Amino acid sequence: MKVPASSYFTPLLLTKLFNCDRQTLPAELLPPVDLTSITGTQSFHGIPFRLGAPDEANIILLDKQPVVIDVDNLQATYVLFLHAVEDRKTNYQDNFADDTVDGNELGDWVADYTLTYADGSQHSTPILRRFAIQQGHIRWGASPFAAVPATQEGVFPTATEEQILGRIPQNRYGEGETRHSSGRGGNNLWLYALPNPQPDKPIRQIICTPQKERAVVYGITTTNVIEHPLRPGVRQKVRLTLPENCKLNKLGELEDVAIDLGVVISARAALDYDPVRWLGSEPNVQPVKAEKAVLIEYTAHPQAKLYVGTGPDTQFVYDLAPQSGENVILVNPAWRPVTIRVVEQDSRQPASVRIHLHGQAGEYLPPRGNHRKVNPFWFEDNYGEFVNSLNQYAYIRGECIVDLPLGEVYVEITRGYEVTPIRTRFTVTPETNEITFELEKVLHWREQGWVTADTHVHFLSPTTALLEGQAEGVHVVNLLASQWGEMFSNVSDFDGRSTLGAKEFGGDGEYLVRVGTENRMQVLGHISLLGYAGNMIHPLCTGGPSESAIGDPLEVSMAEWAQRCIDQGGLVVMPHAPNPQLERAADIVLGLIHGIEMMSFNPFDSQISPYGLADWYRYLNLGYQVPVVGGSDKMGQAWLLGGMRTYTHLGDRPFSYENWMTAVKAGNTFVTVGPLASLMVDGMSPGGKIQLPATGGTVNVTWKVESVSVPIDQVEVVVGGLVADQVNVNKELAAEGDIALRINESTWVALRVRGSYKGKHGEIAAHTSAVQILVEDKPLFSQKDAGAVLSQIEGALAYIDTLAPRPEALRFKQMRASIETAHNRLHQRMHQNGLYHQHTPLHNHLQGREH
Repeated sequence: MKVPASSYFTPLLLTKLFNCDRQTLPAELLPPVDLTSITGTQSFHGIPFRLGAPDEANIILLDKQPVVIDVDNLQATYVLFLHAVEDRKTNYQDNFADDTVDGNELGDWVADYTLTYADGSQHSTPILRRFAIQQGHIRWGASPFAAVPATQEGVFPTATEEQILGRIPQNRYGEGETRHSSGRGGNNLWLYALPNPQPDKPIRQIICTPQKERAVVYGITTTNVIEHPLRPGVRQKVRLTLPENCKLNKLGELEDVAIDLGVVISARAALDYDPVRWLGSEPNVQPVKAEKAVLIEYTAHPQAKLYVGTGPDTQFVYDLAPQSGENVILVNPAWRPVTIRVVEQDSRQPASVRIHLHGQAGEYLPPRGNHRKVNPFWFEDNYGEFVNSLNQYAYIRGECIVDLPLGEVYVEITRGYEVTPIRTRFTVTPETNEITFELEKVLHWREQGWVTADTHVHFLSPTTALLEGQAEGVHVVNLLASQWGEMFSNVSDFDGRSTLGAKEFGGDGEYLVRVGTENRMQVLGHISLLGYAGNMIHPLCTGGPSESAIGDPLEVSMAEWAQRCIDQGGLVVMPHAPNPQLERAADIVLGLIHGIEMMSFNPFDSQISPYGLADWYRYLNLGYQVPVVGGSDKMGQAWLLGGMRTYTHLGDRPFSYENWMTAVKAGNTFVTVGPLASLMVDGMSPGGKIQLPATGGTVNVTWKVESVSVPIDQVEVVVGGLVADQVNVNKELAAEGDIALRINESTWVALRVRGSYKGKHGEIAAHTSAVQILVEDKPLFSQKDAGAVLSQIEGALAYIDTLAPRPEALRFKQMRASIETAHNRLHQRMHQNGLYHQHTPLHNHLQGREH
């Protein structure tokens, strides 16, 4: 947005004193290309200068003779020069000649700028290279010390934000994430503010006297401001009530806004928090975006003005002086550094946590070293942060320093599903240096042998994954290397042996990170290979885009990947049920799968998928007693590590990564976005089997559910996929119960818990794995589910035989054989149970296949 130059500056008319055309200057004095044709009154940093016209004398070349500028007894606190010294080659040391023009030379006497007062007295200031002046063409690191570039620093959206706004990104990804430019490029002119030591005396003349080097003056302006006109202000904020017809963009940001003597850093819709709700018990309290107000973050000179546009020819102007107007409310600046400490209540040990702070104006207050605007987009920033809708968070290792405003500050601190979250407010005074918060652990499932895990995390560094695991109360983080077309992630973090956080690798043994792989193909599906030892299982992806690269053959089946993982001592998980819903069916039939994963990127947005559960139920109904596990598939800051997590009971095993894998295979697990659930059927935990006689029998089911924040609506005992008993808990945080069930057919029993972060009816918050109950001569087998699973296997074969890019012939036969084995195995089971399947056209026994 173009705004008028500041009215606090008066540019001098130098037309009669210009002695050279800048286009005729020698190469070492030529201005930057983008400044060669700029003429007339121009604004630099909001400061006006009158530049010369083209094709005539339009600059002052300081070469041999002084240039005297009569100024008719003006008064000024500062005289500002737009100027540059000639380029010159660097020679750092004799006998080490350097032909580089980098601008690093400093200290040489370029000129004198002298103020002659009306009383005849004078004050002369030496203009030294790299102090008050610099050459026009420099390399990085050669900025002057007392002058600023004529090109002002700027703020811009990230590359993805530009795309959301329908624009072509002006900065490539990576550079775009910096969100700002310094203006200190390699081609520039320089602004220098010469302080007048006697501002009460009228100035009669300004004399520019060349000394050891040639220099060029493009323009001069004067001012009576008290504060240094080029010193950047520190960051401040105001809340602005928008004028009529002022619109925000798709990002909720105001674009038609600028400051004459400063920079607008951001202008976003103000966030209004309800203090009563914040101090209440809701598990997820979000602010409301103000429709008619923005929070403007800026840096500016004290006498700057703010401009807001509402159309092509309409601008509203606001003073940014240190008092609030009717439409502009100053927000207390966050200048007080305060140490925040978080400790465990009993041990007083530092606790890694996820923390959010905001001020009275709804402004996010990040700990030092964290972003003021967390990037939520895929694979763009994998820092220790989280963004949940409008709330932003940072992960800290028990302590951080936060720059806070004086007054009330609001805080939220969380650490997993067994610790009571803190959501409160406190007051910051000029004497506040430290604040300590105590975390109370109210649920003690870890002490009862349960450990938590996220089976599915991407992109984080292992140490960041460990921090987030500690802060979220996730004992096992599975960081998965993989491939996306031509891009590979976390591959170099894999060594096939190290478990970060384990005692043998210098950790405390309570929080662990292990790098595995998610091996993927677009059509057949994804498979997570966890904790295996030895060499990485390649190819990471196969079959072509979007998982592997264009032109890659389909050279391996998921079943082969799974078998290699098992052979290397690993754990095989089918991720994010129910999709991709194809070869997973064959691999479960082959008995190669140790867990089926329920996944949620962010439980505040979506919880346990009923479609994923229905897919899992299908295999339980066929007697494949695969445990349920939970993962986040974290791939960005809007994904919550451990938001969906696995609870696994270790039994008598001490905690280690290897024992965790063993316990998952044993099957006593549950998945949750908050509530914790346990189930026993005749004293048997999930993963176990109960054998009944041919006449069936009655089993006793007992259960317990607890939650620290997510209200529990209902608890359901699920038998064979149907609800056998439902208890309405009415949004309490704990419940337990029991029921006697008459069982006549082979089936399975599990516990399903309903509850919601959003208060929505029917959402599923937790689910246990199943206890299998076998009636002696009655197999656990569903005709409908068997047909659906067999159709999936046939679909996998159809894809392999028709469209999949083929490897060499022997590899093709070996790959296909594993899936054909699963098809035959399930097909034979169907016939053994007197069931017949309607074959797909490609797999009719009586017809030849096109393959």
